[in-house]
Amino acid sequence: MRHVRGIAANASVALTLCLLAGGPAVRAATLTDMLGRAVTVPEGALRVVSLAPSLTEIVFALDRGDWLVGDTEFCDYPPAARSKPKVGGPVTPNLERIVQLRPSLVLITAEGNPLQTVARLTQLGLSVFAVRPESYAGILASIQMLGRVLQAEATAAVLVRNIQDRSTAVQRAVQGRPRPRVLYLVWADPLVAAGPATFVSDLLEMAGGENVVQERSVPYPHLGWEEVVGRAPEVILVADHRDPDRPAASKGALRTTWSKWQSVPAVRSGRILELPGDTILRPGPRVVEGLEELARAIHPEVFARGESR
Repeated sequence: MRHVRGIAANASVALTLCLLAGGPAVRAATLTDMLGRAVTVPEGALRVVSLAPSLTEIVFALDRGDWLVGDTEFCDYPPAARSKPKVGGPVTPNLERIVQLRPSLVLITAEGNPLQTVARLTQLGLSVFAVRPESYAGILASIQMLGRVLQAEATAAVLVRNIQDRSTAVQRAVQGRPRPRVLYLVWADPLVAAGPATFVSDLLEMAGGENVVQERSVPYPHLGWEEVVGRAPEVILVADHRDPDRPAASKGALRTTWSKWQSVPAVRSGRILELPGDTILRPGPRVVEGLEELARAIHPEVFARGESR
C-alpha cells in the first residue's frame, strides 16, 4: 500500500511539472550559487519558495515578500511570513506541495537544509539557489547574492551597510576590554554548543568574548557536563527557543538548573543567561540584533553606561 501511495505521489509531481513545462518561455539569467552550481533564474517577478526561516527573513528584508508563495512551518518572522502557504520543515520539506506552488525559484541554505534536498528538487526540474552562511561574512555575502537573484541589489546594499555599521559600533564599544570565556549553548538538553567553525562563534568574538569551544571537527558539538567544567566558562549563554509570545523562564529557575556545578565560574557568579534563539541563530538580516544582544550579555558594564554610542 505504501508503494502504491509513493507511485501516486510521484505521478502527481510529474503531472504538475508537465503542466509547468507547457508555459510560455521567459528570459532568464544564469547565476552561480554558494555551492558553485550554475542556476537558471528567470527575469521579472518570481514565484519564490523559501526552505529556511533565515531565507524568508532575507526575502522580506529585500522587499520581495509579495514574491514569496511558500515557506516552512518554522518561518514566523516577519508576521506576514506566518500566513504564507507552508511546505513542511527545512529538513523534510513536502516536495509535492512545493511543486504544486509552481515556484520559479526555490531558496535553500546549506546551514540548515540537507544537500540531498537540492538534488531532489533539481531532479524535479526546479531552479534551486543555495546560500552558505557559515560565517558572519558568509551571511552578508548571502544577503548580497540574494539581492542579485531577487533583482534587489540596491536594497541589499543598503541592508548590508546598515548591518556593518551597527556591527562596527559594537566592536568599537568592546575594543580593548577583557574577553571573558563564553560558552554558547544552541541546545540545553542535551548540551549542544556552538563551535569555532560557525557564524555564532564569529558573533561571540565580535561581541567581545572568547569561545571556550575551540575544536573545529564538528560545527555544533555535544558536550558532557565534565567538559563544561573543564572549559571553565565565565559566561554561559543559552538559546531560548520558546515562542516569544510566551513568558520566558525566570533567571532564578535557569540558575537553579546549574546550581550544582559551583566549580564553573559562570555558575558561581550567576552569569547564566537565556537569549532569544531566533535573532542569534538565524543567519539573516537580524543577525546584528543578535550580535547586540550577545554584547550586552557579555559586557553589560559597557552597554549599561551607553558607551556603545
